[in-house]
Amino acid sequence: MTSVSDQELMRAAETVRARAHAPYSRYHVGAALLDEAGRLHLGCNVENAAYPEGTCAETNAIGAMVAAGGSLIRTIAVAGGPAGDEPQACTPCGGCRQRIREFADAETRILLADGKGGIREYRMGDLLPLSFSLAD
Repeated sequence: MTSVSDQELMRAAETVRARAHAPYSRYHVGAALLDEAGRLHLGCNVENAAYPEGTCAETNAIGAMVAAGGSLIRTIAVAGGPAGDEPQACTPCGGCRQRIREFADAETRILLADGKGGIREYRMGDLLPLSFSLAD
């Protein structure tokens, strides 16, 4: 199992954010997650001229995890903001909250850039209270 600090995970999200394809919104988002085996998976948002057919950074990171054989998100870090600017507070959209929930448990941590160089930490229930899953 790889040991990755919260700061390293956020730096990975910030690094992949720079690779986003967001020519329409110019809002770049990066996500980095650790799965149940401690493996790192990355994703960035990819927009498409046929709006809303783009994909979110969190969705792409989850897809990379699933493709690599992962099934549980232990921690996910998200960094977003206008292209060229420092990351700002950027919470996952409603759809991504549910996508994260699909692969989360009560201990899943969600780290968000706070816009001031720091990190805010939430649990799944903080961002998607009264959620439902396969168990429901």
